[in-house]
Amino acid sequence: MNPLNKLIIFTLSTLPLAAMSQTDPDASEAAAPKATPCEQDARFQEFDFWVGQWDVHDAKGTFVGENSIRREESGCVLIENWSGAKGSTGMSINYLDKITDEWVQIWHAAGGYQIDIRGGLTGEGMLLTGTIHYIGSAKTAPFRGLWTPMPDGRVRQYFEQSNDDGATWEPWFEGFYSRKSAD
Repeated sequence: MNPLNKLIIFTLSTLPLAAMSQTDPDASEAAAPKATPCEQDARFQEFDFWVGQWDVHDAKGTFVGENSIRREESGCVLIENWSGAKGSTGMSINYLDKITDEWVQIWHAAGGYQIDIRGGLTGEGMLLTGTIHYIGSAKTAPFRGLWTPMPDGRVRQYFEQSNDDGATWEPWFEGFYSRKSAD
């Protein structure tokens, strides 16, 4: 190898990588992923009105269960854990799908049904639509849910199911969430 080639190789091997780069250092910093991107994006906080520890009552005021909704994974998901007054249980994962720009809820219950709904924030609250699937009967039906923050701090959760492909809707569940006291 001639001495000029040796000098070029030596010089290049001792230069910092940034010095050889043609990119603007500020531009590469802006393109670098943030450590907690969901916490930096306000869209991931749209459903936070539902986060908390709740007692749930029906429209007549009867206690129907407890629900815990927690922010997890640095704000990227909401995890729901339901415990019904008569022993039912279920859980969901809720997240903002950044590909479709829709909120998603995937629910599974020990009683054998699955809910897969998506949508977004409206003037009435968080409206998600999709399907419910009953594992035991293999029946799938259109399904929708609306979570509405109320002026008194409660949250109304209203689910409906259609048995005629969306022509009409029947109430499936209505619950009023009251925050548990911090005692």
